[in-house]
Amino acid sequence: MIDDGPKPPPRTWSRQKSTSVFSSPWFDVRQDAATRPDGSPGRYDHVLSGGSVTVVALAEDGRVAVTRQWIYTHEETQWRLPAGRIDPADSGPRAAAARELREETGISAEGWRHLGTVNCADSFTNHRDHAFLATGLTRGTARLEPGEADLRVHLLPFEEALSLVVEGRMPHAGSAFALLMVRALGVR
Repeated sequence: MIDDGPKPPPRTWSRQKSTSVFSSPWFDVRQDAATRPDGSPGRYDHVLSGGSVTVVALAEDGRVAVTRQWIYTHEETQWRLPAGRIDPADSGPRAAAARELREETGISAEGWRHLGTVNCADSFTNHRDHAFLATGLTRGTARLEPGEADLRVHLLPFEEALSLVVEGRMPHAGSAFALLMVRALGVR
C-alpha cells in the first residue's frame, strides 16, 4: 500500500439518541437514532451486554476441563469450556472467571493468565468474551445453577479439546478463541 500523505479522518457513526426497548438483568436492547458515516440519518438496533468469560483450566497432566450441556439458544447439546457472564458483583473479568470455574466445575486455580478478549457479533452487540488460562488446579465441588443441572464436566487431553474446535464440534466462540490462543502462545 502506498502512503500518499495525510488524509482526512474517516467519518464514523454518530449517536444522536439512544432508547432502551427492553432491559433484563442480562442485557439491554437499544434503538439508536444515529448519523451514518455518509452523513445520512439512520437507526441502529443493538444489544448491550456486560460481557462474559471463558476459562482454559489446564491441569499439570495436560488435561483440560471441558463442559457438555444443552444450550438453550442453539437448541442442542454443546461442548464448551467453563464460561459465563460477568456479574455486577464481580470485581472484573478475572474474578468472574474464577467464580465461573468454581461454580461449573468445582475447580479452583492458583495461576491465572489473560489470553485476550474477543468481540462477539460486532454488528449486533457490544458483547466481549475475556479468555483466561487457569493453572495450579485444585478439585472441589461444583455449585450448579438450576439451568445447569445437565452440565457435565470432562477432563480431556488438550489435543482432544483442540480437535473439537478444529472439527467444528465446539462452536462456542470464546472456547475456540481460548484454546487457539493457548496453542498460539505455545503454552500447550
